[in-house]
Amino acid sequence: MTAIAFPAPDPRILARRDDIIAGLARLVPSECLVVSLDERRAFETDALTAYRKMPLAVVLPRSTEEVSAVLKFLNAEGVKVVPRGAGTSLSGGAIPQEDAVVVGVSKLNRILEIDYANRVARVQAGVTNLGVTDAIMADGFFYAPDPSSQLACTIAGNIGMNSGGAHCLKHGVTTNHVLGLKMVLIDGTVVDIGGDHLDAGGLDFLGLIVGHEGQLGVVTEASVRILRASEGARPVLFGFDHGEEAGACVADIVGHGIVPVAMEYMDRLAIEITEAFAHAGYPLDVEAMLIVEVEGSEAEIDAQLARIVEIARRHNVKTIRQSQSAMEAALIWKGRKSAFGATGRVADYICMDGTAPLGQLAYVLKRTDEIVKSHGLRVANVFHAGDGNMHPLIMYNVNDPAEQAKAEEAGNEILKVCVEVGGCLTGEHGVGIEKRDLMRVQFAQVDLDQQMRVRAVFDRQWLLNPAKVFPLDARLDAS
Repeated sequence: MTAIAFPAPDPRILARRDDIIAGLARLVPSECLVVSLDERRAFETDALTAYRKMPLAVVLPRSTEEVSAVLKFLNAEGVKVVPRGAGTSLSGGAIPQEDAVVVGVSKLNRILEIDYANRVARVQAGVTNLGVTDAIMADGFFYAPDPSSQLACTIAGNIGMNSGGAHCLKHGVTTNHVLGLKMVLIDGTVVDIGGDHLDAGGLDFLGLIVGHEGQLGVVTEASVRILRASEGARPVLFGFDHGEEAGACVADIVGHGIVPVAMEYMDRLAIEITEAFAHAGYPLDVEAMLIVEVEGSEAEIDAQLARIVEIARRHNVKTIRQSQSAMEAALIWKGRKSAFGATGRVADYICMDGTAPLGQLAYVLKRTDEIVKSHGLRVANVFHAGDGNMHPLIMYNVNDPAEQAKAEEAGNEILKVCVEVGGCLTGEHGVGIEKRDLMRVQFAQVDLDQQMRVRAVFDRQWLLNPAKVFPLDARLDAS
C-alpha cells in the first residue's frame, strides 16, 4: 500500500511567497500573521499526525471583515486556502499544503448573544464546543453535540465535519443544532444563511454547509440551539463476556423503542488502557462494556433502566453497575472522554469512524478483530454504539513505515466492511485525506460528479481546502 498522496506544490506560488506575505501584512496586524518556520510548525498537521505539510503562511483574523479581506486577496492571487479550527481533525481535514495559506478562526472566540427565551446562542466560530455549554450551564442550559475533543475543538470545525459525540444518540449531531451561520466565500463575499429559528425559508443551504469540510467557505459565526438541561441523568455500566453479546444488546435496546441519551461501547483493550489512565472503576474481567445513560426525573430514569437491565440480562450481561452519585457519573464519563488520549500514551494509532447498521454491529466487530489481527496489529474498540458509529483505534509504530502502511490498509478494509453491510465511510470525523481514496467504494462516479459540481459553484478555482474529500484524479471527471 502506498501512503496518502499530496499534490506537488505550485512553484509559481512558492516563488511569490514574500509578495503574498506582504499583501497579507497589509490586511491584518503582525500578531495575526504567522510566517516564521518555527511558528508555522504548529500548523503543519492536525490529529492525523502521521502526515505533515508546512503551510506557506498562517493568518488568524479577528473579525468577519478581516476574513473577507484575506480571502478576497488570496483568491485574486490564486493561492490555496486551508480553513482551520483547533486542528483536532482525525481525518487530516486541516492538514495544509506547502503552497497554501492556513486561515484559522482561533481569534474569533466571543459569545455574541444568548437568547434563553428562544433557546439560541449566537457565537463566533472559534468558540470551543464546551465553551458554549460553560456559558449557559449556570442557567440550566447546555449545547448538545459533545465530541470527545470538546474541550478544544471549535464550532467552526464541528460545522465543517458535522461532529457528533456520545450524547448525540438522543439529541442529534451538529446539523440538528445549527440554526444559522455567517460564512465568507472564497471571493470575500459575506453571506448569512438561516437565522435564529428552526426551518428558515428558502433552500436548505444549512444542510449543505454543515459537513462541507471547509470546501465551500469559511464560517465565522453561528446561531446554535441550546437546550434545557434535564432533571437528572444516570449512566450504568454493563459488562459482557463477548463483544457480540454487547452489540446485540445495543440493537435490542433500540429495537424496543428505547432511546437513551448515550450508548457507548468499549472492548477489553480499550477498558484496560482507559482504566489505567482515568481510574474510572471500569470492570477489568469482561470482554466488552456498554455505558448507557438515560435522563429525566428519578421515576423516569428508574423505569427506563429497569427495561434496559431486563434486555441486557437476555444477552447474558455479566456486570451491572449504576452510578450512585454525580461524582461517580462524572468519573464514568471522564474515562470514556479520555479514551483516545489514554490510548495515545500506549501507542500511535489511527482512528476510523465508519458507521454500520445496529443489526450488523456484532458482525463488524468480529470482522474488525479479524482484519487487524491479519495485519499483525492490535485494535482497541471504543465507539458510539447507539448510532453504529464505529471507532476502532488501530495501534502501530509511527516510526515504522511498514507498520503504518499495515494500519492504514487495515483501516481501509474495515471501512469497506461498513459500506458492504449498509453503513458509510464516516459518521462524524469527515473524509479529509484519510478516506479520500475510498470515496469510490461508497459513491458511483455520477454521484461524485454531482458533488463536485456543487462544490465548484462556491469555488470555481478549487482553492478552498484542496486535495481533500475527493480522489485526486476525480476532479478530471467533473470538467
